[in-house]
Amino acid sequence: MGEFLQHSLDTAAKQAPAWLSDVLSNGRRRWEASRWPDRKTEQWKYTSLQALQQEYHAADTSAQLPDDMTLPQLAGNRLVFVDGNYSAELSHCDSHIDVVRFQDASAEQAERIREHLGTALNGEQHIFAALNDAALQDGLLLDIPADTIIDEPLQLVWFSSQCSAAFNINQRTLVLAGKHSRAEIIEQFISADGSQAFTNGITELILADNAALAYLRLHEERRQATHIGGVHALLARDSRLDAFHMALGSDLKRLDLVVQYVGPGAHCDLNGIYLPRGKEHIDYHTCIEHAVAHCSTDEAFRGIISDEATAVFNGRIHIHENAQKTRAELSNKNLLTSDQATVNSKPELEIYADDVQCAHGATVAQLDETSLHYLRTRGVPKDEAEVMLSFGFINELVDNIGNESVRNYLRPLLAQQFSADPDLTRHLV
Repeated sequence: MGEFLQHSLDTAAKQAPAWLSDVLSNGRRRWEASRWPDRKTEQWKYTSLQALQQEYHAADTSAQLPDDMTLPQLAGNRLVFVDGNYSAELSHCDSHIDVVRFQDASAEQAERIREHLGTALNGEQHIFAALNDAALQDGLLLDIPADTIIDEPLQLVWFSSQCSAAFNINQRTLVLAGKHSRAEIIEQFISADGSQAFTNGITELILADNAALAYLRLHEERRQATHIGGVHALLARDSRLDAFHMALGSDLKRLDLVVQYVGPGAHCDLNGIYLPRGKEHIDYHTCIEHAVAHCSTDEAFRGIISDEATAVFNGRIHIHENAQKTRAELSNKNLLTSDQATVNSKPELEIYADDVQCAHGATVAQLDETSLHYLRTRGVPKDEAEVMLSFGFINELVDNIGNESVRNYLRPLLAQQFSADPDLTRHLV
């Protein structure tokens, strides 16, 4: 399928630990056998990969965080990666989570990684997951022991720097939440102005019986930084996943979120917001696989699409034949703030069980003229009224975030998306 990542593939083949060789060779086989997605490929119908039509080099291992840049501190424990490379200088972690880089794994840890790596995803269906395997030379294992309650969140920061040539970052995170464990993980993607990084990332969340995991994923990359990523979760008996996703736009941003229920009594809250502007593009594809009985899902995504930006939301809930007593709800609401903005929303229910409670819906609207008029008649200027209504459209999902530090961090960040004038957004933060 072309040689646009040949440098990264060759580098991985030389530098990956020997125990990953089977993963690399299997991934490369699947990648080379795959067909490059185009507009005739149903899963990529509304998303062009034209932004990837260039040659990418392996990331520079010596890249540093710019002196004038400060990374947000959302938790006491933080691991920082600059262009995919771990930065000990910027990291601090004294958590009870067992944090292991693939490159540093002992024989026992390597065996544990091999046992679970890839079990939450379908590499045959997601071709960029196959590419991630093929280029895998390092990754991160977050191993949460059974019966462990971790009060302090762990923040992972993936920073991509500015570079004269386009380069590739192959991000891989494996989270193992043991039985009866409780933890919170914040995974954050940030880029410098002008960064030409292409991040191809996979995060796997594997929850054992009665585990509870809060997972927050924040995409803040700038326009030229492209990202194709996936979050794949396996939920065992009585486990709970509370997930929140936020994405600002870029030239190309495609995110696949897949949740598979493999034990009864599990529950997932899956919420997200996306805010492309200019000529940016965001594509969210979610898939909830209810394969066992007595599980429940509450999913809500909201998008604000501005200027000439485009967004795609495809949400699928699949109720298998044996998944009786399932309850699943999906809501996707979109607000267009410009006549040139576009969104393609497609909620799907595929049900093969007869004793279920399921609902789905999608809306696309513009700013409510009645509400706008109400604010104008009470002395609120038009620009400020539009900012207030836009922020109110997503504020409910922001307020539902359990982590106060993340809420306080997101409010000013999101408010800035609605107006270049800080005076118009100051009262929202």
